[in-house]
Amino acid sequence: MDLNDYFDPVSLPKPLVRNVHARDEFGRRLAIHTPDTPIPEVKDFDMALMGVPEDRNSKNKGSLEAPDHIRRKLYSLGRLRNAVTMIDLGNMRPGSSPKDTFYGIRDTVFYLLENDVIPVIMGGTQDITLGCHEAVLKYRGRSRILTLDARLDMDKGEKEISSDTWLGKIMQEQKGKTGYVNLGHQEYLVSPADLEKLTARGFRSIRLGRIRENLPYYEPFFRDSDIHSFDLSSVRQSDAPATLNPSPNGFSGHEICQLALFSGLSDHISVFIVTEVNPRLDVRDQTTHLAAQMIWFFASGLAQRSRETPDPDNENFTQYTIDLEEAGSRITFLKSNRTNRWWFLTPVPDKITGRQEWVACSSQDYHLAGQREIPERWLDFLK
Repeated sequence: MDLNDYFDPVSLPKPLVRNVHARDEFGRRLAIHTPDTPIPEVKDFDMALMGVPEDRNSKNKGSLEAPDHIRRKLYSLGRLRNAVTMIDLGNMRPGSSPKDTFYGIRDTVFYLLENDVIPVIMGGTQDITLGCHEAVLKYRGRSRILTLDARLDMDKGEKEISSDTWLGKIMQEQKGKTGYVNLGHQEYLVSPADLEKLTARGFRSIRLGRIRENLPYYEPFFRDSDIHSFDLSSVRQSDAPATLNPSPNGFSGHEICQLALFSGLSDHISVFIVTEVNPRLDVRDQTTHLAAQMIWFFASGLAQRSRETPDPDNENFTQYTIDLEEAGSRITFLKSNRTNRWWFLTPVPDKITGRQEWVACSSQDYHLAGQREIPERWLDFLK
């Protein structure tokens, strides 16, 4: 596959303002697809930036301009302290229809995953997540999607798949092959019926207030997900004004960057996506600057991540078992002695592998079980 056939080269003006000396800028540590420098073999890179200027399935017209605006801000940030090899592929050439663009995303993401490269995608609108989902499903045989969104993009009476309804297609797929969790919904912006549909399907959405009470508690959701898709409308309007349908409530800029760091630290991350930024609605590039900082934090996490596979027979792990006699249950936990991360053994076999699997959790789950309380996430698997 020749990626040069899929992407237009990067062409940006010099920055008007520099944050750091030119030699220390983020963009200086990138291999960049330019008119004079074609895309080389990608297997030597850890991550690949790619813009997807697609908004035809959305009312958010103007979001297709976001990739270059985000890119300008990203390039001018300071370089990372830790080494991570990166390439900017440029902007994907739109297909003759949005569906054709999704096929292009699917093929490109699949190719990058085959070469052990993590795509970092700048949208465009959030329905591009579907193309990434198809790629991961083809590559891994299953796809676990994590979104950050103030709303649920489900049926709203529209026949066509759009950025507001793309999740409905995921809901129709075979159980067991697709997992889905949304973080940060605002209850007054979602339908109770949609939440019930999610629960009946075995999916989850956790409201904003609960997450903001204890942000680190939700890191395990990032650790176990393949696709991390951030809708910038999940950020409050004062911090990210350039979205079509902003809310005065939402994650702060600091919190969304912390969550992007969790993405980079994840063992299972396959694709990182930032969507729904509309430069036409921005105030002094505030939202595009935040999106750029999110990508910076993701790359920083990727440079620091420590891959490990939970194994009770490995001396780097300690196993704990807690009997909950009142509930007639036993929970087996595993702690990494190297990173202090935790997992528990699922109470029922996985539908695909037929085995009980180790699932990421937090130390808080272990302490709750020690106090004779069943951790909510473990209970979800039991249900």
